[in-house]
Parts: sequence; structure tokens; C-alpha cells
Amino acid sequence: MPYYILLSNLTDEGWKTVREKPERIKEVNKELEALGVRVVSQYAVLGPYDFVNIVEAPDNKTISKVSIELGSRGTVKIMSLVALPIDEFIGSLKKR
Repeated sequence: MPYYILLSNLTDEGWKTVREKPERIKEVNKELEALGVRVVSQYAVLGPYDFVNIVEAPDNKTISKVSIELGSRGTVKIMSLVALPIDEFIGSLKKR
């Protein structure tokens, strides 16, 4: 399955939720699984983004659905990136 990197920023409402109920982060991971996405790894980060998630999903449509579902709640803004394993990337260059 393809890998994706989700870069996210919490809104003020999102920060309020995390402060009051930090375990909500893991509850959202279960919701992702129900939508067909497997969380491979997850990090809270310092810098321009609040969280970085590496996930596996069947296709771009699934990731789009996740971004819309989570974004529509008003607690998070997500940037989704397709991630190519480096060996796959190198292989694609050699096939020319």
C-alpha cells in the first residue's frame, strides 16, 4: 500500500481538545483505521507543524476522504503528501 505523510496543525479548538483530553489523539488514529488508513508512526514536532504522521492507505481517494473528514471538524488543518520509498523512486528513474 502507498505511504503518505500527513503534516498537521491544530486550530485553537484542537489545542483546547488536546489539552483537556490528550488521549483524543489516539482515538483519532482508530477513526483513521476505520476509514482504511494504518498509522505507521506519529510524532509531535516543534516548528511550522504540530504533528507528523506517516500512514499507509490504499489510494489518494482514501487520503482525500481522511483529510476532508478530519478537516471538516474545525480542529486540525492537514497537508497530505505522497511518500515514495527511496528504492521505488530510484527504480523508476532507471526504467527510462
